[in-house]
Amino acid sequence: MEYIRIFGVLVVALWIIGVDARVPGGIQAEKYVSFGQNYVVKWGQSHVSSLHSGQEVDLYMDQSSGAGFESKDSYGSGLFEMRIKVPGGNTGGVVTAFYLTSKGGNHDEIDFEFLGNNNGRPVTLQTNLFVNGEGNREERFFLWFDPTKDFHTYRILWNPYQIVYYVDNIPIRVYKNQNGVSYPSKPMQVEASLWNGDAWATDGGRTKINYAYSPFIAHFQDFSLSGCNIDGRSNNVAACESSNYWWNAGNHQRLSRNEQIVYEHLRSKFMNYDYCTDRSRHSTRPREC
Repeated sequence: MEYIRIFGVLVVALWIIGVDARVPGGIQAEKYVSFGQNYVVKWGQSHVSSLHSGQEVDLYMDQSSGAGFESKDSYGSGLFEMRIKVPGGNTGGVVTAFYLTSKGGNHDEIDFEFLGNNNGRPVTLQTNLFVNGEGNREERFFLWFDPTKDFHTYRILWNPYQIVYYVDNIPIRVYKNQNGVSYPSKPMQVEASLWNGDAWATDGGRTKINYAYSPFIAHFQDFSLSGCNIDGRSNNVAACESSNYWWNAGNHQRLSRNEQIVYEHLRSKFMNYDYCTDRSRHSTRPREC
């Protein structure tokens, strides 16, 4: 575990010299909002519990159901975050998800997915991205902390230039909007869910959910939103590309130098799967890689 200690020292050092001063990229603090101001329960109503006057929502999963919620509005750009503590214990086959998704066919989607595990093995964080219904862009990480022990912040920055996945203000994945590369272009809602993914999520689907350990509980906090609301406008997200939105401004169009250093170090130490290098799936390297 020596590399985890070294990584922690590096993060602290970069924090001191400014990598996280932007938190990330000048994120503006939002006033407290309750769950009901921005979100509604989408499914599994009997498996949802609201706590502390809407400051926290817990999703429960047992053999009868999981649960999920979604934002009331759709967005065309923004920075979207959630504080999450995922289920612990024997959770093989259980998936906790936080993501953006469009509706209808050939959908766009930007995913954080926590893949449960058994027997003390670490939870895997998988990121994925769908454009026009095509996914298969998975990257997977073993995190430098245990996401079942405490809340951590997971953020998705989506603007006309890039998509950045952040964990506790640290960028772990960047997907650039480049010529010839497919890029999300549909209005998306913010969603979170706890569901049965044992057909694929753990050991390629060989490990099934053991409901003797249920109910599994995923905890969510921070229901503020910083996004360009596209409801009532054209479905073209170009309406949300203005630099007047702070998340589209110049300092959000690329990682800072210090963010890039942390990004490259983290990926070299903690990423354990990258679709870009999987030759069994891609005989030629995907263009966006």
